[in-house]
Amino acid sequence: MCLAMPALVVEVGSADMAVVELDGVRKEISLALVDGVKVGDYVIVHVGYALQKLDTDEALKTLELFAEMAQATQ
Repeated sequence: MCLAMPALVVEVGSADMAVVELDGVRKEISLALVDGVKVGDYVIVHVGYALQKLDTDEALKTLELFAEMAQATQ
């Protein structure tokens, strides 16, 4: 099973690359598949690629659900 996660864009670099943050972890990803991404946007990330931009409210709701699931399994 594959899982794509919403992540916050914290840096946009050259050559279609960006740095995203999820739960305090930063990772460099490719923006080659998504246009118009800027710092502060949320993107869906899968295997190092942004697949699409995501509405901030939806991203935060999704992240909250993941946090609730993590708490339930502890």
